[in-house]
Parts: sequence; C-alpha cells; structure tokens
Amino acid sequence: MNFSRELHSLQCPKCKHGMEEVTFEDITIDRCTHCHGLWFDGDEAQQLEHREGSETIDSGTAAQGRKYDGMGDINCPRCGDTMEKCSHWKQQHIWYEICRKHGIFMDAGEFTDFKYDSMMDVFRGWLKGKR
Repeated sequence: MNFSRELHSLQCPKCKHGMEEVTFEDITIDRCTHCHGLWFDGDEAQQLEHREGSETIDSGTAAQGRKYDGMGDINCPRCGDTMEKCSHWKQQHIWYEICRKHGIFMDAGEFTDFKYDSMMDVFRGWLKGKR
C-alpha cells in the first residue's frame, strides 16, 4: 500500500468521531476513525479517481456507508455551514454531501464505487432512486 495516516482534530460530519489524515502519494484526505467516511478538500476526489490503487484509502465497506447515507442535515467539518445533499451525475446511486467552499464528504465505500463506474451503476441508480 502506498499511503500513510496521522490523527488530527477534524471531526466527522456524520458520526462526530475523530478523523485521521490519510495520504496517498502526494494527496492527503481525512478519514473517519469510526464510520470510515471520507472528507475530500477541493478536488481531491477527482485527483485520486484516476490514480491506480487510490481506492485503498476507502477502508470502510459499502454496508457501513449505507448506515449513514440517509442522515439529515450535516455540517461542513471546516466551516460548520450546512452541506448540500448531492448525487453523482453519472452514478445517481452515489449520494454525497458538498460544501461549495471547502469540499465533499463520501460515506464508506462510495469513493471506491465512484472510481469504478460500470453499467451496473445505472441499475443501482434506478433501485436507489434520486436524491
């Protein structure tokens, strides 16, 4: 594996546990130590999307992530503003939260799914419905 991690004071916007910094190559993101959700500042998710092996930062399972998917309003861990609920334009079943000033939060398993889109994603979107 080509990543490192370090604990710091950022708090998970969903489960309120601490987050650790996880670095893959030259990009550092934040991962919750409890629910394994991922915080990406700016365009870090897009930067990591095409890097081979970057899915290793997404250590949680999709089943874990689904437990937190339907949560109500959550606040940005950087500024505290209420985040927008969004779904990926191509993969409608991936529901994430965005702070337009700071970044996005994906539940456990969502980054790996985001990274590897397939024809099955169309069916998953129909089953899950729109956000």
